[in-house]
Amino acid sequence: MTETKLLSGGNPQIPKGEGDAPVQAYIAAMPGWKRHVGARLDTIIEQTVPGVRKALKRNTPFYGIAHDGWFAAFHCFNRYVKVTFFQGAALDPVPPGADLAVDPAG
Repeated sequence: MTETKLLSGGNPQIPKGEGDAPVQAYIAAMPGWKRHVGARLDTIIEQTVPGVRKALKRNTPFYGIAHDGWFAAFHCFNRYVKVTFFQGAALDPVPPGADLAVDPAG
């Protein structure tokens, strides 16, 4: 078995794909302590959103709801794992912080 290449910033390079398998391959390739963080995030999302849709795009696990788009993703960096909620200002309760935008894309 060949070792997974880590891109700059420590993010695993895994072929893109739909479903759980590529996401699990990404989590398994996350280096060190980040693997536990990725596995825990995956478990929390699966338990909170029954039937969650998963995909690996741009070397990043995405989580969504069928016919309703993506709602979260996470990505490895050297010193942290970035978790993104695409409409974070719509969360209840709203996360603390002054930099929240209702629709950052628009």
